[in-house]
Amino acid sequence: GVVICLEAKPDTILKRLLKDAEEGDNQEVRPLLKAPNPLKSIVELKAFRQPYYALSDWTVHTDDLTIEEAAEEVIHGWRYIGSKTRDRVPVSAVSDAGKSGAPYSEHTGAACVVRTETEYYPVFVGWGLLDQLGTQIQQAGVRGGVHIISDDNVFRFHGERTKKVLEDAGFVVDSFTVPSGERSKSFETATGIFDWLVQRRSERGDAIVALGGGVVGDLAGFVASTFLRGVPLVQVPTSLIGMVDSAIGGKVGVNHPQGKNLIGAFYQPRLVVADIQTLTTLPRRELISGWAEVIKHAMIRDPQLLELLENHTQELMELNEKVTAEAVAYSAAIKAGIVSEDEKELGLRTILNYGHTIAHGLETATGYGKFLHGEAVSIGMMGAAEISRQLELLAPEAVERQREVLSKFGLPAACSGVNLDSVLQAMHLDKKVKDGKVRWVLLSDVGQTVIRDDVPGEMAEKVIRGLIQS
Repeated sequence: GVVICLEAKPDTILKRLLKDAEEGDNQEVRPLLKAPNPLKSIVELKAFRQPYYALSDWTVHTDDLTIEEAAEEVIHGWRYIGSKTRDRVPVSAVSDAGKSGAPYSEHTGAACVVRTETEYYPVFVGWGLLDQLGTQIQQAGVRGGVHIISDDNVFRFHGERTKKVLEDAGFVVDSFTVPSGERSKSFETATGIFDWLVQRRSERGDAIVALGGGVVGDLAGFVASTFLRGVPLVQVPTSLIGMVDSAIGGKVGVNHPQGKNLIGAFYQPRLVVADIQTLTTLPRRELISGWAEVIKHAMIRDPQLLELLENHTQELMELNEKVTAEAVAYSAAIKAGIVSEDEKELGLRTILNYGHTIAHGLETATGYGKFLHGEAVSIGMMGAAEISRQLELLAPEAVERQREVLSKFGLPAACSGVNLDSVLQAMHLDKKVKDGKVRWVLLSDVGQTVIRDDVPGEMAEKVIRGLIQS
């Protein structure tokens, strides 16, 4: 069957209990009201029961809903979850979800679903999906206004179309644009958005739509997670990195001058809508950069995806509709499966940082202006693979196979003009450092990862030196 949880905040529950007590003749049915501090008792009881509530298939937040609206949400949840239970098929069309078992439903059109202890949301991948965005947001339970956050480049191509689609669906829509590039992912930019939302008198029921690449997704998600203690978030990635990685899994945040993504949260969206067609407006360099994350997913999780990339490189680079949708859905399913097993990076999710230790060091050391993220990840993956080889974990043939597929997609294996000491310093400030030790994600084979915190510093430094002096 389908289990649906009717949820409410503690203060809402207290108000309802008090109203019931006023309207009824017997307060014995509401023993919580007899406690010295009823609100505290409700908070404690909810905290105790929350792990059980989290087992439900669908959650309806009833605070601002009428009985009729809550009933509509219950029916919607029953239909949505029921269809997934009845019609679920293996992800054989796109992958085995990276060994995770994440579902794929032809009936809902979702490429995969992220299901954590507290959230359940679909990831849609396809051509022309932007035209369905209004309907999909309605089905996700959004009832308030919509605030689009985008960058000036993306909004120029897709902003007005997105606004019209949402307005045609009955939403009141406004927008805020930031300069494109990693430097916009800052406290200063977030504060500007906060000020704008306050001026607009934005309410807790209003949704934020992140329209753009990874920078916009992280920034808008950070704003959504903190404004009014959390408002609905919809991720609409228009970059390849966003579609297969950053928009999925709830990692949101901003950069600090001393390190990338040092300030942030885990905050899951209501849904993710990846319209492959938007990739056609990406600059060539941006598109190439995005394939690094897809290659990363193949290297850490699935040899079959790697074969797809190797055998269809030209079609993917030309954004062939069918093959690109398959590869993006395949990669997204891998990310969704890992996140579903480990929402807050306490274990398995760490493997997604393959190549990122060096990558974040390169980005930070160069002020986020020299490399696109995928370019830095590509270089970082070559460093991690070489460390794996020197530790005798990975065969030289696997290192060369990775180098060749990165090269086929036009991605770098090395760089120049970067200060080694600055890279090393940034790496040690990275959020993956634990007890002063850098945790390396390494490979023992394609699709098989190893986490090590005992990589000799001299070895790592030598490998990095080789990467940045070529």
